[in-house]
Amino acid sequence: MTQTEDLAPPEPPRGSGRPSPRVHRAWWVAAVTFVTIVGAAAFMSVPGLLIDPLHGEFGWSRGTIGFAVSVNLALYGLTAPFAAALMDRFGIRRVVALALLVIAGGSALTVTMTTSWQLVLYWGVLVGLGSGSMALAFAATVTYRWFVARRGLVTGILTAAGASGQLVFLPFLSWMIEHHGWRPASVTVALTAAAVVPLVWLLLRDHPADVGLSPYGAREFVPKPPPAVGAARRAVTVLVRAARTGPFWLLAGSFAICGASTNGLVKTHFVPAAHDHGMPVTGAASLLAVIGLFDVVGTVASGWLSDRFPARRLLAVYYSLRGLSLLFLPLLLRAWDEPPMLLFIVFYGLDWVATVPPTVALCREHYGEDSAIVFGWVLAAHQLGAALVAWLGGVARDAFGSYDVVWLASGGLCAGATLMVLALRAARE
Repeated sequence: MTQTEDLAPPEPPRGSGRPSPRVHRAWWVAAVTFVTIVGAAAFMSVPGLLIDPLHGEFGWSRGTIGFAVSVNLALYGLTAPFAAALMDRFGIRRVVALALLVIAGGSALTVTMTTSWQLVLYWGVLVGLGSGSMALAFAATVTYRWFVARRGLVTGILTAAGASGQLVFLPFLSWMIEHHGWRPASVTVALTAAAVVPLVWLLLRDHPADVGLSPYGAREFVPKPPPAVGAARRAVTVLVRAARTGPFWLLAGSFAICGASTNGLVKTHFVPAAHDHGMPVTGAASLLAVIGLFDVVGTVASGWLSDRFPARRLLAVYYSLRGLSLLFLPLLLRAWDEPPMLLFIVFYGLDWVATVPPTVALCREHYGEDSAIVFGWVLAAHQLGAALVAWLGGVARDAFGSYDVVWLASGGLCAGATLMVLALRAARE
């Protein structure tokens, strides 16, 4: 498709019997998806804020709390490819609504817990399973079904939705935990997730054909495919088929490092690490919110760039710059009230999930119609990497009394991710 075709509005769909609306319905579906992910992002803001309060109230080690977070992150990733297949079988609306209810239930139950295994069950298992069904595979599925043109841009916007939710909820939840305890924050997360369910049920649609339209940018009407049977079997079959190719392992390995250096490390451990150096918890959480603000800018810009430049080159730049910034973080934390710390926050925000649009683009390039499920498995690797570092970060803090070794090791891992994405051309050839 040429740039001129990409910018032109789609023609009225042929065979649908309904003219194309002035504002294509795809943009309304994208807006509902954005709001849904923003609302669901509340629960993703909490784990890093809970480490010190739970350690203080129950005496649980940071490694134990980190293990519960790691279960959450691992299940988030392992559920994603099956959720993408379930969306093909039962529809996006049903899967997402049920996921939000599971999240609400798990978060609400945490206020009753008295032992660490309950934290693992409620926050780790239930919220992990629900959040996995609300993972980036959701955004990838919506983008693939509803858009032909502007896919990179829409992927960037929907990816940024999670950061927007972090921006909205982090300062408020940290203030609530600091002044009223962690239980009201958990209830707030539960209510927020539940409040989004009616929006999803009433406004989200599974496919353009449901409303008699073609996807945005398509020149032909696309009939809705029949429900896919054997969703779990298809997810596994797609994994087996993709695992026989080199690009899958390079994408999965690099994205695992992406997860380790973001969700597993910074999102989980930045607040307690900054608090170790004397920064107030609310101040540290506000810096994470600033990361969320610039993440929106960086991810949307990355989506725009993914429509115009080779995805693997973009990823190489993102990972190499992220690694360099992590190597300097131990020094910056020791002088957290100086301007360089804010510069790190701005830069890291721009780079946070800028990796997602080019990674989705590479999955689409290599795996076509299976790309949403393949991306789900690549996302599973992302979350397994995050889970490992979420746990090891807590263990390292218990063992060494600081997080310095974890920051430095993650910087080195990012260099490995850079080499992996640069090798993608050779794998494709």
